[in-house]
Amino acid sequence: MPFHDCGKKCLENCACVVFQYKEHMECYLKSVLFNGKTFPGLPGTVYIKVPADFHVPEFHVHQWQHDGDGLATQEHIAGCTPAGDNDSDSKVQLNVSASLSARDAGKAVWPYLYGFLSALLVVEAIVISLGCWLFSSKGLFRQSRVYAVEEGYKLITSHFQRYTYAEIRRATGNFTDVIGRGGSGVVYKGVLGDDERVVAVKVLKNVSRQSEEEFQAELSVIGRIYHMNLVRMWGCCSQGKHRILVSEFIENGSLAQKLFHRVGSDDDHDVLDWNQRFRIALGVAKGLAYLHNECSEWIVHCDMKPENILLDHDLEPKITDFGLSKLLNRDGSDAALTRIRGTRGYMAPEWVSNLPVTEKVDVFSYGVILLELVKGVRVSEWVIQGIKVCEMDIRMVVRVTCEKMESNERGCTDDLVDYRLKGDFNHVQVKMMLKTAVSCLEEDRSKRPNMNSVVQALISVED
Repeated sequence: MPFHDCGKKCLENCACVVFQYKEHMECYLKSVLFNGKTFPGLPGTVYIKVPADFHVPEFHVHQWQHDGDGLATQEHIAGCTPAGDNDSDSKVQLNVSASLSARDAGKAVWPYLYGFLSALLVVEAIVISLGCWLFSSKGLFRQSRVYAVEEGYKLITSHFQRYTYAEIRRATGNFTDVIGRGGSGVVYKGVLGDDERVVAVKVLKNVSRQSEEEFQAELSVIGRIYHMNLVRMWGCCSQGKHRILVSEFIENGSLAQKLFHRVGSDDDHDVLDWNQRFRIALGVAKGLAYLHNECSEWIVHCDMKPENILLDHDLEPKITDFGLSKLLNRDGSDAALTRIRGTRGYMAPEWVSNLPVTEKVDVFSYGVILLELVKGVRVSEWVIQGIKVCEMDIRMVVRVTCEKMESNERGCTDDLVDYRLKGDFNHVQVKMMLKTAVSCLEEDRSKRPNMNSVVQALISVED
């Protein structure tokens, strides 16, 4: 289309404000003009339609007016109107030439380049600053391991209720009601919140590098577990030097309190009957099996004993006190555990021999607990042939138990059962518990069963 026809089309079209013309080729009419900015490579030339009396800067323009034949073109300098050109309908079209755009193209590119380089420098500065901050944060944490920054625990305890030390002190009545003591701290009874929920508050003592690590380990362990035979954690306090755990309150105390009181005491009527003892043995086995096999990581309790088995209102057992626990990766390796202690009388031989510790240390401790559930006294207080076991080795208890079980005499195992039961017990279950205890007390840990096998063995004789 000729240039003349393209301009005429724009003048005759009231909606046209701009037309773009590429020599001897295309004609583009535009009804919207957002701005007058051009860019390199724009095809053709852009013409803007404005009123004839519009004052424009001094550069060459073309003016068209209607005549009889069509569109006449005159070139003049902006601001000068040709003689006789008073027609208000006439229009001036400004020639924004491609040559002008090309001349300024180089200047237009530089701002984009400068902007890109500036943005790149800003991003690089942010990355470097972030790396320095992370590095310095790790260094600060290493320098304050004893009284760690409170923020360091937020990631660990985000799923727990966080309490202030003042709240804990009010809840426990200034730490007056002691309900238990252990190697890692003292346990108090308390009441928290508007709902007056009764809780157990464990205050870790001797805040040091070791106990700080115990605190983190206990939180991370308890945060991963939920089982009916494990104590439920409600929250914690990590303020200044204070490291406090808040858990559910188990009203019937520990298995040690229920099992080891003697005849003639005020609690004589509360002697655990055989069915209760068997349920406790099975429940503890299920809890340990969960810790050893069903968690995302192996969890070794490392301090299984009757004091760490609590009994709820239905005498259902709940394992507590994970302060000495250690997580083992599921890679099949026997990673050595350090700075972990058990309780004398319940410790597996590998503790003394400084061998790598695995979940089989809990199996050994469970074997001791089984014997105590059957006999009703601590193994260290057993008297065999007039000699107290505490003066000898637990191997004697195992040997005598094996001899009794292998005997064909009627009632051969009766003298291994708590006399306070007065003969009211299940003989099949007694033999199974004794057999399981002996296998758990093997000195060679590879010969000890896993807790899943123990659970299956006890279930096989369940009423």
